[in-house]
Amino acid sequence: MPATPADLWRSAAAADPVRPFITAYDHESGGRVELSYATFGNWVAKTSNMLVDGFATQPGDRVALALPVHWQTLVWLVACWSTGTVPVLVEGDAVPEADVAVADAARIGAALDTGANEVVGASLHPLGAPMADLPSAAVDYAVEVRGHGDLFRPTAPADPSAVALEEPGAGTRSGAELVALATEKAAEWRLTATDRVAIITTGSDSVAPLGPGLAHFVAALHGSAALMLSPDIDSATLQSRLGMERVTAIAGALPEPLIAAGPIRSLT
Repeated sequence: MPATPADLWRSAAAADPVRPFITAYDHESGGRVELSYATFGNWVAKTSNMLVDGFATQPGDRVALALPVHWQTLVWLVACWSTGTVPVLVEGDAVPEADVAVADAARIGAALDTGANEVVGASLHPLGAPMADLPSAAVDYAVEVRGHGDLFRPTAPADPSAVALEEPGAGTRSGAELVALATEKAAEWRLTATDRVAIITTGSDSVAPLGPGLAHFVAALHGSAALMLSPDIDSATLQSRLGMERVTAIAGALPEPLIAAGPIRSLT
């Protein structure tokens, strides 16, 4: 049985590494990116190595994530769990103090103001382009991460009782608590490896669409379900996209025009 969120990820990835894990549509261009479990895992390993070898982080160090829902944000979450560092979710423009701060273009200045040991700028460009006008005191994620190794081996197993998530206004959750939440929700929502869960990103500057405790993400990992990330677009285009991607469930309430669209269930 998985004991930590990192275990959830490894279990899901081991089932079939080459099958699609995340399909993401870009907010601005509408471009489509698909990552298999293996490809996503490669990004996780590189990011984990960057945290440990590049930034000398230790288990328990805090990593502020001033990022929206994006496949790279999910990479950072799993990398934090893999290294024992604590992802600190950020809502709005204020970035809290942390050992490492990761920010999108709109909040890179606020991240630098925190005095973090390392500040990372994430362009979130669909093709991995560097961030334009990145301040010299910050590290460009798209550039820096590529130089790190494709395999990551933690020096010690993660402690299930250690803090594994810090949420604004909700405090902290341990790894064991996240696994318990994932187990509960995966069973309640009947998530399996045959499911593809759509997460509508709504243009939010936070990861709120993933639910309290990142429930929609960790439950999908528990059930080895695939994910689709899509901006909130007009209902006809969204309905077409959901059908094309063979989505079986949608995180949160089902938009009104889609209620009669077919066998897509709402995960609330």
